[in-house]
Amino acid sequence: MGNKSRPRMTRNTLRACSKLDIMALKPYNIEVLIQTPSSLFPKEQSVQEITQKTMQYKDYYNVLGVKSNASQKEIKSAYRKLARKYHPDLNPNDREAEAKFKELSEAYEVLSDEEKRKKYDQFGSDWDRYQQTQGAPGGFDFSKYSQSYGGASSAGTQGFGSAGLGDDGFSDFFEMLFGQAAGRQQNPYYSGGRMRTAPRVGDNYEHDIDVTLEEAFSGTQRVLQMDVPEVCPTCHGSGVKDTRVCPTCNGSGTVTRTKKIEIKIPAGVHTGSRIRVAGEGGLGSGGGGKGDLYLKVHVLPNNKFERKGDDLNTTVTTPVYTAVLGGEVEVPTPKGTKLALKIPASTQNGRTFKLTGQGMPSLKNPGKRGDLYARIDVQLPTELGDEEKQLYSELQRIYSERRRG
Repeated sequence: MGNKSRPRMTRNTLRACSKLDIMALKPYNIEVLIQTPSSLFPKEQSVQEITQKTMQYKDYYNVLGVKSNASQKEIKSAYRKLARKYHPDLNPNDREAEAKFKELSEAYEVLSDEEKRKKYDQFGSDWDRYQQTQGAPGGFDFSKYSQSYGGASSAGTQGFGSAGLGDDGFSDFFEMLFGQAAGRQQNPYYSGGRMRTAPRVGDNYEHDIDVTLEEAFSGTQRVLQMDVPEVCPTCHGSGVKDTRVCPTCNGSGTVTRTKKIEIKIPAGVHTGSRIRVAGEGGLGSGGGGKGDLYLKVHVLPNNKFERKGDDLNTTVTTPVYTAVLGGEVEVPTPKGTKLALKIPASTQNGRTFKLTGQGMPSLKNPGKRGDLYARIDVQLPTELGDEEKQLYSELQRIYSERRRG
C-alpha cells in the first residue's frame, strides 16, 4: 500500500480503534501497526511508547496511606479522613483537590471490595512482567483479570486513550483491570460536581454473648444496649453543611446513639453458633441497606453436665447398697427436674446408662433431641454405726466362706 492510499493514523485514531470491533480495524492494517509502529508513525510515538507513558501502576494502599495488610476498618477510616479533607464541596474550584478526591474514591472502591482487592493484589505481583511486555497485545495474559466486571473484555487496550482518567473519571489502570463498566456501575463518580456512589450495603457487626447450658437447653432472650451509627440529621449523611464541615457529625456523615435490641436465642445453640439479627449492622451508602448483627454464642461450662454435640453426660452418685441390691437413682436434667432411673443389682462402679431423647434439642431440628448418659458413681459410707459394722462383718464372713468353698 502506498503512502497516498494509506489512512493517516494518529493517537486519536488509535484511541478510537481500541474500542472498535476487530473487523473495523482491517482498513487500517492494525496488525502491521502493532508490529512496526515506527514505519506508520514517523512523527508519532509507537503503541508501546504511548502505553508505557500513559499506563502507570496505581498503589491504592499508598493513596489511602495504609499498609497492604490493613483491615477493612482501617481502610474505611483512612478513606473517610482523607475524603473529608479533599471533598469538592469543601474545596470549590480546586482541581487538584477534586483529582485527589477521585483518586481516593477509586482506591477505596477497589480496597473496600474483597473480590476487587484480591484481584488487584494478584495483578500487583504480575506488574513487572506486564511492564516487560510494554503492554503489547499478546505479550501478557489478561484473561484472568478481565472477567466478572461487566464488560471488561478488551482489558489491556481499553481506556488507554487518556493519560490519566477515562471517560467515567477512573484511571486507565482501573479500567484496564476492572473494565469501564465496573467504574460506571460500582465506583464513586461525579455528576454536577458532587460525588455519587452505587448502593453499598453497610458493614456486618459481630458481638460475643455468653449463655448457660440451661439457657441453651430451653432458649432464652437477651437485651443488648449498643452504640449504633445513624445518618446525621443535620447534613443527611453528606458530611457537609453550607460548604463547611458538618458541626454535628464532624464530617463523618453519621452520629452515634444508644439503642436497646431484644435478641431471641433459640434452644439448642452451642459454642460457635452465630445468630443473625438482620438490619442491625452498619449504615449503607448510596442508598444501600444496613448490614447485619451477628451474635457469636459461647456456652458456659456446667458443673453437672458435659456436652458432646446434642448429647449430655452426667454422673449419678449411688449408695453402695443400691448398687449391690438394685433400685432407683435420680438423674438430673438441664430443666432442673430429675428422672428416676432403675438400676439392676450388682451394678458396677462406672457403668453408664443411656436415657434416650433426654439430651439437648437440635438447633436445626428443634423437634429432635440428643441423649442423656448417666454414669454410676458408687459411694461408700464414711461413717458406720455398731450395727452397720456388724452387718458388714457378717457379709465379709459369708463372702470369704463362699470363696473358699
